[in-house]
Amino acid sequence: MIKTARQQAIVQLLKSQQSVTTAALAAELAVSVETIRRDLNALQMQGKIIRRHGRARTLADGSEPFRARLKSHYADKADIARHALNWVEAGMTLALDASSTCFHLARQLPDIPLTVFTNSLPVCEVMARRQHSELICSGGRLARGERCYVNPALASLLKSLEIDLFIFSCEGIDGNGEMWDSTRHNAAFKSALLRRAQQSLLLIDKSKFYRASEASIGNLSQVTQMITDAPHP
Repeated sequence: MIKTARQQAIVQLLKSQQSVTTAALAAELAVSVETIRRDLNALQMQGKIIRRHGRARTLADGSEPFRARLKSHYADKADIARHALNWVEAGMTLALDASSTCFHLARQLPDIPLTVFTNSLPVCEVMARRQHSELICSGGRLARGERCYVNPALASLLKSLEIDLFIFSCEGIDGNGEMWDSTRHNAAFKSALLRRAQQSLLLIDKSKFYRASEASIGNLSQVTQMITDAPHP
């Protein structure tokens, strides 16, 4: 079965069964697990599926992953982002990830002198309208489904930046305090910024606790502070 036909078959299987494991897809289509993982990566980049650790499902409403995330826990995320404003001061250099929560934050940021570095297309679109802020985009290849940029030269780019505060979210935190993301490139971006920034601020809603995903970002012990609506994180 050629790649395009196989990926179409994967989407149809996910539609009929809601959620399927990687191993089950490999057995059904008589290919290796690695081949299925490559197909799932491609489908995720196209905005056709959502992946969780070892499983995949289609988007019920046909939306892009970013748009689906933006709708999920909308009010909670907006409120968490509002609390993050207390950390922001004029003259700072901020780094924002491509999460929907950071998009909420960008929309609420006051138009004051700031330098904002991000890999998020929606955050770039918001910050481009600010008159007093300097915007630095990570650049690279645009992952349309996630609406973020993937730049293999990120490490070199960060050498010229002094990040005061990295603000980010993640797909989940497991019982050991490990933070997870759904894609390796986003996890790598967050890991790099965690190491580079003077301080870090994790914005996470209550639905994300005791969850894992595809790629590890690092441990919660690396984070300066966390803002959440969970009663006992």
